[in-house]
Amino acid sequence: MTAPVTHAHIYPATGQPNATVTLAGAHEIDRAVAAAREAQRQWMALTVDRRRDLLIDLADVVHQHLDELAALNVQDYAVPISFAGNAILLERFLRHFAGYVDKPHGSSTPVNGSFDVNLIEREPFGVVGIIAPWNGALVVAGSCVAPALAAGNAVVFKPSELAPLAALRFGELCLEAGLPPGLVNVVPAAAEGGDALVRHPGIGKIHFTGGEATARDVLQAAAVNLTPVVTELGGKSANIVFADADLDAAAVMAAHQGPLMQSGQSCACASRLLVHESVYDTFLEKFLTVIGHARIGDPLDPTVTFGPVISQSAVDRVLGVIDGAVADGSGELLTGGRRLGGELAPGYYIEPTVFGGVDNSSQLAQTETFGPVVSVIRFGDDADAVRIANDSRYGLNAFVHTRDLQRAHRFARQLEAGSVWVNTSSDIAPQGPYGGYKHSGFGRTGGVDGLHEFLQIKNIRIGMS
Repeated sequence: MTAPVTHAHIYPATGQPNATVTLAGAHEIDRAVAAAREAQRQWMALTVDRRRDLLIDLADVVHQHLDELAALNVQDYAVPISFAGNAILLERFLRHFAGYVDKPHGSSTPVNGSFDVNLIEREPFGVVGIIAPWNGALVVAGSCVAPALAAGNAVVFKPSELAPLAALRFGELCLEAGLPPGLVNVVPAAAEGGDALVRHPGIGKIHFTGGEATARDVLQAAAVNLTPVVTELGGKSANIVFADADLDAAAVMAAHQGPLMQSGQSCACASRLLVHESVYDTFLEKFLTVIGHARIGDPLDPTVTFGPVISQSAVDRVLGVIDGAVADGSGELLTGGRRLGGELAPGYYIEPTVFGGVDNSSQLAQTETFGPVVSVIRFGDDADAVRIANDSRYGLNAFVHTRDLQRAHRFARQLEAGSVWVNTSSDIAPQGPYGGYKHSGFGRTGGVDGLHEFLQIKNIRIGMS
C-alpha cells in the first residue's frame, strides 16, 4: 500500500511548521466523489423543509465556533485576527441560502399552437467540485458550498495545501450539524489531487477560485469530460479618488483595501490608486500617513493590522516586482520596499509599499502582484480616469470616491468590472452577485445568480391532446 502524501504546513508569521496535512491524490478524490454521489441521493430524498433546517443548523453550529474558525484562519495564512472575519461571512451565506431551499425555482409557459403543459425546472448537477484558494477557504465555503447544497448538490471541496486548517474544521462541523456523511467532502490537495478532481467523470460542475494561469489548466482538464466551469480569478482593481471626495475617508479605505488587508493578498486588492491631479499631493500625504500608522506584528494580537505574506516564494516574488519597478523607473518608491527584520525576520513580512507617479502601461501597474504593493497614478479629467481604469486585462472590482451622485452613477456604468464600490470597500454580502469581467473570470457567487450557477435547466413538456 502506498504511503500517504503529506505536507508540512508552515505558519507564515514564524516560518515554522505548525501542522502536518495529508494530501488527497487520485484515489482519495475517487472515494470522495463516490461518497458524495451516495450522499446526494440521500440529500434529495429529504423534504425541502428538512434540508432547509439542516443548513440553518449548520449555520448555528458555525456561529458557535466563530472564534475557533477565526483562530484557524490565522494559523492557516497569518491574516491578522482583526481581519479574520471570514467565518462570519460563512455563517451569513449559510443562513441566506438556506432560505432558498424551499423556494420555487421553476416556471411554466404556454406553448404555441398547443394546450400542452410546458415546465421549466432547475435541478442540481449532482456532485460539484469546489476549489478554494489559500487566502479565502471559508469565504468560498460560504459563497460556493452553501448555494451548492441549497441547490441540492453534494460537494467535493478542495482547499489549498497552504491553508487547509479552517476548511477541515468546517467539514467536521458539517457532520456535527447532522448533514449526511459524504455530502461535504473536504479534501486538501496539491496539483495532483486538484487535477484528478477536475478530470473526474463523476463531477457535474467545477467552481474554481484562484489565479489566471491555474484557471487555464483547470479549463483544459475539465474539457476532457466537457465539465462546465465557473471561475473567479485575479484583479488589478482601480481605486479612483476624485477631487470632491472625502479625502480622509478615501485615504483610510485605500490603505485598507490596498496594501493592508491580507497584506495585499486578495483578488479584491485595490492596487491601482488613481488620484485627480488637483488633490494628488494632499491625498498622497494622507494616504501615506494612514499606512505609516499600520501596526505590524503578531497576527494573533488584536491590535495588529498588517501581517506577513504566505510563503518564502511569495517574498521572493513580491520583492522581485519591487526591485524590477525601481530598476525600470515604473514609479517613485515612496515608502516600503523591504523585507522586515528584527524579531519579525523569521516570518514572511514585507513592508507596505507604495509607488507614486506610476505609468499605467508599466508591468507594475498591469501585472497582479498579490502582495502589499500599490501604484499611485495621476489623472486629469473624467474621461482620463475611465480610460486608465479600464486599461487592464482584469475586471473584478473597481472603486470610486466622489460626493457627486451623477458622477457615481455614470462611472459605475462605464467601468469594466463585475463589482463597483462607491465610497466603500469590497464588503461582500450573500445578497449581491460577485464575479469578474475579462481575465478576472466568469460566472457569479452570491445572490440568485450565485444559486443558479449550481442548478441546470430542464424543460418538461406533457402532451394534453
